[in-house]
Amino acid sequence: MMADLAGKRVAFLATNGFEDSELTSPWGAVTDAGAQAQLVSPETAAITGKKGHEARVDITSAAASAADFDGLVLPGGVVNGDHLRLDDASVAFVKDFFAQHKPVGVICHGGWILTEADVLKGRTITSYPSLRTDLTNAGASWVDQEVVVDAGLVSSRTPDDLPAFNSKLVEELAEGEHSAQTA
Repeated sequence: MMADLAGKRVAFLATNGFEDSELTSPWGAVTDAGAQAQLVSPETAAITGKKGHEARVDITSAAASAADFDGLVLPGGVVNGDHLRLDDASVAFVKDFFAQHKPVGVICHGGWILTEADVLKGRTITSYPSLRTDLTNAGASWVDQEVVVDAGLVSSRTPDDLPAFNSKLVEELAEGEHSAQTA
């Protein structure tokens, strides 16, 4: 039985070049469970995934506040991950979720922004294998597993892991805040 996320608001932070399925599949999972999903981006109108999926931006990262959401999802995509980690407003937005102990789901290259937000010390995480050195240099313990859950931080490696990722993401969002989820 899937957890009930009725009344929860989940932010998805992405920009052009996101991995299409890593946005659309978790989006479907959280909305199917009853949550309201909103797309947050440095862009103002719409963004396009690397395979052509277009998504309408609901609010810019500069205007968004973690206090208005119950959780965050960081889809992957090399270009997406690289551009977001260079956007100060996006980095601050991500860091605030950890400071407020809220669940965060990250997949593939989405983890790059976590290094900039400086939220990985002492955490266990997985990602696309090429991020291993960056994540360990930021203080994380990197493992090669389908899905890893560490006190509200849910991580996976690739689109192949989406079924396991989505299940754990919904579970962590339903549980709510985690005291060990800190910035």
